[in-house]
Amino acid sequence: MAQLSLTPTPMIAQLPGAAIVLALDLGTTTGWAVQAADGLITSGTVSFRPSRYDGGGMRYLRFRGWLEQLARDAGPIMAIHFEEVRRHVGTDAAHVYGGLLATLTAWAETSCIAYQGVPVGTIKRHATGKGNAPKEAMMAAARARGFSPVDDNEADAIAILFWALATRGGLQ
Repeated sequence: MAQLSLTPTPMIAQLPGAAIVLALDLGTTTGWAVQAADGLITSGTVSFRPSRYDGGGMRYLRFRGWLEQLARDAGPIMAIHFEEVRRHVGTDAAHVYGGLLATLTAWAETSCIAYQGVPVGTIKRHATGKGNAPKEAMMAAARARGFSPVDDNEADAIAILFWALATRGGLQ
């Protein structure tokens, strides 16, 4: 079963009746942040690390199940923004990212949800003013907004969400 770490933060970024927006930092430990319809932003991490008895596709089935549960809990998601990684340090990380991305985009297509990748440098520049900011700076930027991220995955998801809200998904 996927391990979930949840950090609810009573922070209103939009007026009540706002669109439900999901931001993801895809990986074995996926960071997420969601703005609910009432404007409340909640964030956390969820682990998709397979157990030693899992087949190769179980990680992706769990991810899809998690997305479906999140959509049931949060309400109708209007848009998903995710960190668009163009280069990975290792082959395994690239394979995991690719599988999660394929699962996400297929699920979003079948659920009629708009989705968009956001380049890493864009996220970092918006959060810290520096396009190659280190993990510690991303954590500090999330803390400065009133969040307590458990790791850089959650901090990145928070940054993606605030980028999406501030730019209306890059339209501004």
